Amino acid sequence: MTHADDTLYEDTACDVVVTRRAFADGELFPMHSHRRGQFAYAACGVITVATASGTWAVPPLRAIWVPAELAHAMHMRGPVTMLNAYICPQSAQRVGLPEHCQVFAVSPLVRELLEKAIEVPAQYPAQGRDACLMGLLLHEIAGMPGVSLNAPMPEEPRLARACRAFLAEPSLQTGIDGMAERASMSRRTFTRQFRLHTGISFNEWRQQACLLAAVVRLGNGEPVTRVATALGYSTPSAFATVFKRLLGVAPSRYFADPANGQCSTSLAPPSSLEPISNPNPCRSTIAATIDKPSPKPG
Repeated sequence: MTHADDTLYEDTACDVVVTRRAFADGELFPMHSHRRGQFAYAACGVITVATASGTWAVPPLRAIWVPAELAHAMHMRGPVTMLNAYICPQSAQRVGLPEHCQVFAVSPLVRELLEKAIEVPAQYPAQGRDACLMGLLLHEIAGMPGVSLNAPMPEEPRLARACRAFLAEPSLQTGIDGMAERASMSRRTFTRQFRLHTGISFNEWRQQACLLAAVVRLGNGEPVTRVATALGYSTPSAFATVFKRLLGVAPSRYFADPANGQCSTSLAPPSSLEPISNPNPCRSTIAATIDKPSPKPG
């Protein structure tokens, strides 16, 4: 479906509905949820997603799975074209999609299926070509490999406050002592509590958070050297080594796909998500609210 009728996905009894939307740089959707799970594919541009439990970065040509009813915010980091597969909870559970947010690699087959699925109306027969296409798409989505582009957010208020401050200005130069001071804790208490509430050490978390920032910057066309310097790496080669170890490819090649996910600004007019006025969810009676996006922070 096109952006003009993409609110119809809430009203259909079909398992999967696919929409395409274009968004402007900086467009922000504050905390909201959907009655269906959302497989959001960044056909071009970079998306960041935040929930109470963490932050994710979605580079071009990758996707994020957001389960049904999970409150989340989305921020467009540059012009974005997004293809969304909205999947009813029962179908998501049947194929084994996770109950938490997850960034996925996206195969050429899934990309083509998403493009074809846009042509399918919100209501389609349970038998026939459209149903087979959507069924194949669902199973292929469930088989995509996960990508580690997440910085978990601790629930402990002092740690969360310190982590939010770090995410606003990520740098490898910020050490444990500085974070402990931000959290008003001793170094020993901070390290123990951080691992308890995130499941990883602060050094691991810092590396992951800097990687998220790097993906956003690289996706918006910044040179590798500038990104490495801004994030506090000693040299561009040190940054490239860490990047390749975690994501499997050098940063200079990460966005080197022939269709490298760069959006033309003409593809991203301002847009909005209107609240559903007559909800009739797919095999579910749970209500959800979709907030309108706020203006770009000034």
